Amino acid sequence: MMIALASLGTGIVVGLVFSILKLPLPAPPVLAGILGIVGIFLGGEIWRLISERFFS
Repeated sequence: MMIALASLGTGIVVGLVFSILKLPLPAPPVLAGILGIVGIFLGGEIWRLISERFFS
């Protein structure tokens, strides 16, 4: 949980700094970014399940 909170805090600080400097945010559009992260997570979990089931 602490890692998640540290990540959130770091993201907020980076977002504030970029906004103050009037730079574009270093992130993809909201929906595309969220779907990309979910896809990466699901791909990793699917591979873990496949490798445990068929290669162990």
